[in-house]
Amino acid sequence: MGTTVIILILIAIIVLAIGSIKKRLKYGSSCCGTHDAPPAKIRVRDKNPKHYPHTYTLSVDGMHCANCARRVENALNAKEGVWAVVSLEKKSVLVRSKNPLDEAELSRAVASAGYTVIEFSDLEE
Repeated sequence: MGTTVIILILIAIIVLAIGSIKKRLKYGSSCCGTHDAPPAKIRVRDKNPKHYPHTYTLSVDGMHCANCARRVENALNAKEGVWAVVSLEKKSVLVRSKNPLDEAELSRAVASAGYTVIEFSDLEE
């Protein structure tokens, strides 16, 4: 009886370990503490830079992986009239906008994704 219980516990541990390995192989390891599929990308319909007269760059703290970059990009692209592209290598975001935006507005959007804007530049000035 005792041996059977031990064997069942070992089998359960092995099944959980195999599930975890499969998930890591499918989605990769993530610094964000999860091994879930990356969030769905919010696509910008208008990708003509001429339609975006306002351009900003943001330096963002805390982006470490593609999932982090996707979250920041999605938070900004969810705003009407905004087209954001993240550079994970530079830990920055190029934000194009059809309407003027201020630092506080962009910082709030990035903060809603769990990250912090540490530098803001208005490229129009």
